[in-house]
Amino acid sequence: MITVRELLRQKPPGVVTTTPRASVYEALVLMSERDIGALPVVEGRRLVGLFSERDYARGVVLRGRTSRDTHVGDLMTEPVIVGLEHTLEECMTLMTERRVRHLPVMEREVLLGIVTIGDAVKALISDQQHVIHELQDYIRGY
Repeated sequence: MITVRELLRQKPPGVVTTTPRASVYEALVLMSERDIGALPVVEGRRLVGLFSERDYARGVVLRGRTSRDTHVGDLMTEPVIVGLEHTLEECMTLMTERRVRHLPVMEREVLLGIVTIGDAVKALISDQQHVIHELQDYIRGY
């Protein structure tokens, strides 16, 4: 069973974050520069929310607001948090049930990383390819 700990080992270290007082525009620029779809929102060292492209689309564009005049804190959502021992299957279940694509990873109130739907799918495909190769080798008698 693949765990969040293993998923994070495959990602670059560190987490890109924003604050509730940042403008949505600033957050979008940061997300574009880093090619990411969501930012954990922190105050000091405490995780207080998550800001995603979906939050922008629904909270700014569809409400006629401007990204320069709207703060991240006005649109951020409550994050669905996982720990290092959560499994890939548990993460995928949470993402499906809660309709989210990004799961902040916390341990002892410290933000360690983010698991995305892309991370989960990539790990699942890799794991399945490994099983397929093992079965092929078994069938061939290796």
